Amino acid sequence: MVLGADLPVRLSDGTTVTYANLDYAATAPCLAAAADAVNELLPSYASVHRGAGAASRRCTLAYEQSRQTVADFLDIRPDDHVIFTRNTTDAMNLLARALPSHTTVVTWAGEHHANLLPWPRVHCLPVPADLPAVVSGLTRALADLRSAGPVLVAVTGASNVTGEVWPIAELAEIAHRHGARIAVDAAQLAPHRPVSMTDAGIDYLALSGHKLYAPFGAGVLAGRADWLDAAAPYLAGGGATRHVGDEAAEVQWHVGPARHEAGTPNLLGAVALAAACATLAASPAVLAHEQDLLKRLRDGLAALPGVAELRTFDVGHDRVGIVSFAVAEQRATEVAHRLAADHGIGVRDGLFCAHPLARKLLTDAAERLGCPTDRYAIRASIGIGTTVAHVDRLLRGLREIVTSSRAAARR
Repeated sequence: MVLGADLPVRLSDGTTVTYANLDYAATAPCLAAAADAVNELLPSYASVHRGAGAASRRCTLAYEQSRQTVADFLDIRPDDHVIFTRNTTDAMNLLARALPSHTTVVTWAGEHHANLLPWPRVHCLPVPADLPAVVSGLTRALADLRSAGPVLVAVTGASNVTGEVWPIAELAEIAHRHGARIAVDAAQLAPHRPVSMTDAGIDYLALSGHKLYAPFGAGVLAGRADWLDAAAPYLAGGGATRHVGDEAAEVQWHVGPARHEAGTPNLLGAVALAAACATLAASPAVLAHEQDLLKRLRDGLAALPGVAELRTFDVGHDRVGIVSFAVAEQRATEVAHRLAADHGIGVRDGLFCAHPLARKLLTDAAERLGCPTDRYAIRASIGIGTTVAHVDRLLRGLREIVTSSRAAARR
């Protein structure tokens, strides 16, 4: 179902094993369906919205059909826009540019940088101590900002550090009760479970194709039309214009997605993303399989001495297939490199573009372990193509590292 499932890698001892990819949260492997969709269209590759020839007409149709497929995947409202971008970061920056003047954005310090840094006027809430603190903190903040002009709540759907799912529908209801709107960073949520913008009351949603098994450079901003149609175009150029007069200032801009998609669009990225969305929508068993693997991974980590999982909420909170952890008195980079070199496993080490959150959770983990941890964490993330054997190989590799480290410390 994914490409590269049988990728061979050479280990430090000279042997070769099949790669165990446990780094889906950074970039997911390419779905075969996404690659097939691109390869099928490539012989007809031509301009979009700009040609009368057969190839151009076919590509224009494929591009707009891809937009509709993504719209169906997200269950948008009939008058919402789906705008193709480069990725989630690009989508959030587009939305930041489209906010009405003097909009205040309420977000949390634990957000991914893509949902923390673009906002021109931000009210940043601290990393919550628990789930009730999320709700109460937002309620108080919105009550204080009631007369401050337009307000947007910007929140993750699922944390890229912990995998924990945030109560989006409840936060949307609170936002709307106070006259605010809500934008959701769904980069980590959408690849793992269905998202209905209509049912959850989401006003704006951003996602990345490369995390959704479509690594061809496309992302999406979906949401309400009024702010997007009233904003200056994200990029000024061809395709965004209805009319340009003899003077450069005499410009009439499109409304709708075209307003923010100037230039030649990323046709192949859109087609690949749509193919991935259609495949995931038709694969309901993926979620149950992932949750089984996630439980196996978390139970195995909990059984390892000197290993602590990073979490914001309680240990039983709902989450997608992402687990970050610290290893007592071990450098995360060295652990990740040993897993790669000695076991053929790909994980991520670092602060995962969510520095404030990761630093806080590492401090919490050190307190639970009762000893220092590195200033970086290790993250294992799973998805389509992950197997029980991959998870077990990671747990064996970690146990070997922990055991050898403790033995060395006793000598």
